[in-house]
This record gives sequence, structure tokens and C-alpha cells, in this order.
Amino acid sequence: MPKAAARAKSAARPRAETDGAGPVLDLSRYVPGLLTFLANKLSRGASALYQREFGVNVTEWRIMSQLALEPGIPAGRICQVIGFDKGPVSRSLATMARKGILTIEVDRADARRRVITLTEGGRALHDRIIAVALERERRLLACLSPEERERLLDALNALHENLPAVNRPIAVEPD
Repeated sequence: MPKAAARAKSAARPRAETDGAGPVLDLSRYVPGLLTFLANKLSRGASALYQREFGVNVTEWRIMSQLALEPGIPAGRICQVIGFDKGPVSRSLATMARKGILTIEVDRADARRRVITLTEGGRALHDRIIAVALERERRLLACLSPEERERLLDALNALHENLPAVNRPIAVEPD
């Protein structure tokens, strides 16, 4: 079956069906599940590769990526961008400081704030890993045309911007 026909047929299916006991999700059509499954599998593969080749896990890589973009940012900004809680980020930062990947210093303008920066060695490590990260992305997107890649990026950015609507309280009916 051609790709477009398969997509059209797939689009016609409902996202929730009933199995006799109640509604069940069609996981091949449930977007939050598909995004989670994809992200988990990508993260697991990246973490294994980065740990083996570079001695860092995927959380540490995400932190390094953010620090390369925004040197000197506080931990709260890292949490905001990568969507992690402060606990795992704080533990990763401490580990990375011990490894000499980054420095954590008191902000001279505000003693309550910590400024986090990649060391020279941390930046060099970042530059080695980014080549591998971009190759993994290239391989992931190889099945899409350039136009499909652009539509995917537009859709992902729109979904990201729409997260506040998703995370607003939902009235749940009592049993």
C-alpha cells in the first residue's frame, strides 16, 4: 500500500476503541504515547552511546547543549528548557562539576544565584558529542522529505507552545 494511502486509512481509524470492558487507546494513533515512546527510545539509545563513547549520559548531554547555547545560566533555566525537575538536574550538575565538565560559581551580582558554565574541556567534549547527535538526527529524519521535515518541526514547535493548554486542570467525573 502506498505511503499516502496508508496514512489516509490510518487517519480514518478512531484513537480509542472499546474492548468490551471499556475504552482502550489505539497506541498507533495516540499522539502523547507516540511522542513518549519515540522520546524514550531515542533517549535510551543516546544515553547508551554517549555513556560508552564520551562518559556522559543523555541528561548531562542535554545540560551541556543548553550551556553551550546560554553560558552562565542558572539551574532553574536549565530545568525550564529541558523540562526536568531540579533534583535530577542538581545531581547531574554536581557530577559534571566533579568530572570537570562545568563550573558552578556564585553570581557576583546576586549571591543567592549560581552561574553555570562549561569548562574548556566541557566545551571540547560538547563539540565532539554534537557531531554524533546531529548524525543521529539525520538518520532519524532520513525517511522524511525536506518538506515533511519542515512540517514536522512546525508541528512539534506548535505542540510545544500549546503545552500550557494541555497542563491546565481537567475536570474528572467521579466514578
